[in-house]
This record gives sequence, C-alpha cells and structure tokens, in this order.
Amino acid sequence: MSFPAEAPRLLRALAGETLPRPPIWFMRQAGRYLPEYRALRATAPDFISFCHDPEKAAEATLQPMRRLPFDAAIVFADILLIPGALGQKVWFEAGEGPKLGPLPEIAALEAEIEASTGRLTNIGETLSRVRAALEPERALIGFAGAPWTVATYMIEGGSSDRSGARSLAYTDPERVDRLIDVLVESSARYLAMQAAAGAQVLKLFESWAEGLSEPLFERLVADPHRRLVARLRELGVTVPLIGFPRGAGGLVEGYAASVAVQGVALDTGAPAALGLAIQAKGKTIQGALDPLLLRAGGPALDARVEELLGQWGGGPYIFNLGHGILPDTPIAHVEQVLARVAGA
Repeated sequence: MSFPAEAPRLLRALAGETLPRPPIWFMRQAGRYLPEYRALRATAPDFISFCHDPEKAAEATLQPMRRLPFDAAIVFADILLIPGALGQKVWFEAGEGPKLGPLPEIAALEAEIEASTGRLTNIGETLSRVRAALEPERALIGFAGAPWTVATYMIEGGSSDRSGARSLAYTDPERVDRLIDVLVESSARYLAMQAAAGAQVLKLFESWAEGLSEPLFERLVADPHRRLVARLRELGVTVPLIGFPRGAGGLVEGYAASVAVQGVALDTGAPAALGLAIQAKGKTIQGALDPLLLRAGGPALDARVEELLGQWGGGPYIFNLGHGILPDTPIAHVEQVLARVAGA
C-alpha cells in the first residue's frame, strides 16, 4: 500500500516511507495530564459511560490535537470495552483501576460475538465525529486490546501479575484457547467497524506480552494476531495495522516477521539493533521513549530524543513512547519533545 505525498504523515510512514522527520503521536495522549481532560472527565458518572458517550469521547480525543501538533489522534476508548460487550461485568474503581465480574462460560461468550459489535457502535460514532473535525493531514487511529491481554483481565478479574491467567493457559488450555478464539473474532468485527467509521490506522495493544515462554508467546500472542489480521482482511479492512507486543523482548523480531502488521511498536527496553533489524526486513517501527523520562524532562530527555532519531530515523519510523503518558507529566515536556522532533 502506498500513499500520495499529501497523505497524513503517519500513513506514509506505515507504507514504508522514510520521511525527513518521523510522524509523532503518543500513547495515552488524550488523558489525565491535560487539565481540560480532567474537567471533562468530571462531567461523566463513570469511566465506562465516558467511553460510550460519543460527544465526550470525541472531545477527549480532540483535546490534545488542539493544544499540541501531533500527527495523529487516537480514539478515546478502553481495551476492556469488548468484555463488557460480550456480557462480562466491567467497572472501574477509583484509585484501583479496572474490575471484572466472574468469567462467563465460554459457550455464553461465543453466543454473544455477533451482538457484541452492535453494543460498541458508540465508539464508531466517536470516530466519525473526530474524523469530521480533524484536519485531513492528521491521521485517526482506532484500536483494541489484543486477545491475550484482554483474556488476562477477563480471567483474573482486573489488574494483576498475570500469573493466574498464564497458569490457566497450562492447566486448562482448551478453555483459554476458546476464549482467545472468541476475542479474535469479536475484536476483528469491532476493529472493522472502527475502520468503517473513519479510523485510518488500527492498533493492537498486547500490553501483557511479557513473561511468556516462546511456545506460549506463539500460542497466545503471535498466532492470534496472525488470525486476527487475516480475519480483518477477510472483512474487507485495508487500513494499516500496528502491533504492540509490549515486554516480549527478543521474541519481537520473530513477531514482526510472522505477523502481517505494517508497524511494530517497541517498548522502552527495545535495543537499537532490534528496531534496525525490523526496519531492514521492510517494516515500520514505533517507540520507544520512556514515559518516565518524558515526565522527568531536562537535558536527558533531549539527549534520548536525539539518540532515537539518530538510530532509527534512517528507516520508516514513528516517534512515540514505549508506553502511555503518565498522568503527572508536565505538558511542557511533551512540547519539548514535539519541538525537537519537528526540528529533525
């Protein structure tokens, strides 16, 4: 896939183009580090309702785009909307994060796949609103939590060290594999809806790929990603995809070679050689600035930005963080990085 010179910078990078300066956007760029976001969030009764309110979610998506010169917006939503759409209770506790009710029987989840996308149409409306308001040169990103990551929350009932989910993958492989199958299909339908609503790029957030043995990584991450991408193409989705197997270390190079995504997001631990190896095999890389360094600021931040631009700027590259912006990050530090990348 190729894009004309007037196309959004992000799309050109994902088509394999090496640009004079890389496109830049940040994970969680719409969120709690912005005072206008905090004021908007206070108007919603709870976080899930906020995500499902197209007017509020579109406003949250657009807030950083008005304030800062990012090259792309990412829709304001959450990776745990799919479990709720499949019938599992999901809520957020203040100061504790996500909580989920007991995992339903897999057969019950399977029966809800077709209906689940219809319960997420508000996210599509959010995307349509944002695309209508966003300048044509700035791209719009949709996303979903990747199957294994979402499965860990569904199994564990919330945030954890993932040991329970990983243990279940060994002791009851059939149950876990069926759950992954449900999430591959429901995620594909959800992402196809997002593309139809205006998303020009789709991202798979495998936030909990760390700690898996190579066989388990293949079974729970790489193979489901391959199947999900293939299913999206079957559904007629043509937009580029970014995969983010966070924490997978040396397994990321094999992931990049075997999964048909156009971009691979790298976490903060990714060595320069890994990014170069992925670029050399024809794929775009994204990341891996440390969010803690972004929060710290100062000369060390400038130096790291220059280092990343120097080591990866010779190939297709998207400047981003290795994970999401921390809530107490000074806006001035974000501006500092944007200005430095713009001068590259």
